[in-house]
Amino acid sequence: MFNDIGLPEMLVLIVIAVIVFGPDKLPKVIQDTMAFIRKVRSFADNAKADIRKELGPEFKDFEFEDLNPKTFVRKNLLGGDELGLKEIRNGFDLNLDADDEPAPVPHRTAGGTVDMTKGGGDLPSGERPPFDPDAT
Repeated sequence: MFNDIGLPEMLVLIVIAVIVFGPDKLPKVIQDTMAFIRKVRSFADNAKADIRKELGPEFKDFEFEDLNPKTFVRKNLLGGDELGLKEIRNGFDLNLDADDEPAPVPHRTAGGTVDMTKGGGDLPSGERPPFDPDAT
């Protein structure tokens, strides 16, 4: 929680706490704050235990950290073998998918239709290339 707070920031917080609460009340405020944090932690631990108990034995190794989307993806999709993603990833043979022949170039015939079978090339000067309104 406080991993990104350095020594200078901590000193500033202590000075502000001494100024706001005073040196007499500061120990009592710290004790009350720590007691509150302990109560919140115990409440959260009890809630987690109740949820695990209600879920049943099939969720005995359930971790609440897994509900974080980053952790879920990392555990279940990238590292887990349950989904078989490694087999799918290794099943792709990119050499078989790649053709040695280039894709056919659209060629406009004299009638104005586009012929994909004929190896086209450059368009005559002033002629616009074929336009596909669904592709843009």
